[in-house]
Amino acid sequence: MSRTDASGPAPATTSAEAPAAPASPRARTGWTIAGAVVVLGLAALVQLLTDTVPEATAGTWFGDVAQSIEYPIYAIALGFLGNAVLSLCGVRDRMNAAFRTELFIKIGLVLLGATINFAIFVKAFGPAVMQAICLIAIVFAFTWWFAGVLGLDDRLRALLASALSICGVSAAVAAAGAVRAKKEQLAYTATLVIVFAVPSIFLLPWLASLMGLPPAVTGAWIGGNIDTTAAVTAAGAVAGEQPLQIASIVKVTQNALLGFVAVLLTLFFALRVDRVAAAAGDGAAAGDGAGTASASGHKPRAWAMVWDRFPKFVLGFLLASIVATVLGVTVDPAVLEPRLDAAKELQVWALSLAFVSIGLEFTVSSVREAGWKPILVFAAATLVNLVAGLGLAVLLFSSFQF
Repeated sequence: MSRTDASGPAPATTSAEAPAAPASPRARTGWTIAGAVVVLGLAALVQLLTDTVPEATAGTWFGDVAQSIEYPIYAIALGFLGNAVLSLCGVRDRMNAAFRTELFIKIGLVLLGATINFAIFVKAFGPAVMQAICLIAIVFAFTWWFAGVLGLDDRLRALLASALSICGVSAAVAAAGAVRAKKEQLAYTATLVIVFAVPSIFLLPWLASLMGLPPAVTGAWIGGNIDTTAAVTAAGAVAGEQPLQIASIVKVTQNALLGFVAVLLTLFFALRVDRVAAAAGDGAAAGDGAGTASASGHKPRAWAMVWDRFPKFVLGFLLASIVATVLGVTVDPAVLEPRLDAAKELQVWALSLAFVSIGLEFTVSSVREAGWKPILVFAAATLVNLVAGLGLAVLLFSSFQF
């Protein structure tokens, strides 16, 4: 996700920043520390605003609005504000190594697992798997087809389809390695994921509230439709505690299928696309990105590739949920509750750091590089994803009881 859901391409330099000579390791470390201070400072400000604004505005016209503003909204808004200030000062890109959205979101999700009774996960797992398989198949097939109609390169088609149907930039990065995509194609896809994910954080909870969707359906719709794990978590937090739980379960289920999709793409491109290109004598068609073969030409086994692509934080999420559930029936609540409250507090801090980093990582200049055809594909597939995802969420989660 370009660190919004995986380690993606580095953001382009903004127009406010002049190209600089390569910094020394000591200078880079200094800028990274400065960036970490910025992230921590903004996250602390998020907590302050969340705690004080509702009380300070009580009885005023803004009081009711302030009561409904959750910490992800403050975090993302402050992240964008910090981004603008740092860009105007010409230092944002130098601090970029400290904006670790992927790391913070994984820590937050593992801690979130400790607040979800494992029985809820078991109950939601069947519908989540069904939704994930159906939604991945529908959205991937539509995106692949429509991108082909517009004449996009097969490798870019694979990246767009994977990002839209599975988990954003993480899926795009995995697909890029599987199909040997060009770095520019990965940059296009990562940019589009971020551009479309950020508005969804606020749009989907609002639409769910407007339609009166139950919490489980709301969470399933959010988890199945928003591309990045960070944005799913943010939208779930805006929608409420129960939607956040279901959204997280649905999203980690989709994430778990990433390795299998990467293997299928590898086999398809190796056995069909690359073979056709080789027969046509088009060496360039084989791509210049990160391939799956080693320098010796040896290709890893399919299951090794599945494990390599598998998002390991999913296991931490499950383990935390199991441990918390076991402790819930074996430990005195007076002893356990303060510790679970501490885990919840750490989770909020980790997610606040992630949401602040979403705003700090965004670059306007990269949006201009995407071109109109990938944008059209992304927009059309997003609409298909929304409609199909809503239908599946209603079908599979309407009767779900917490």
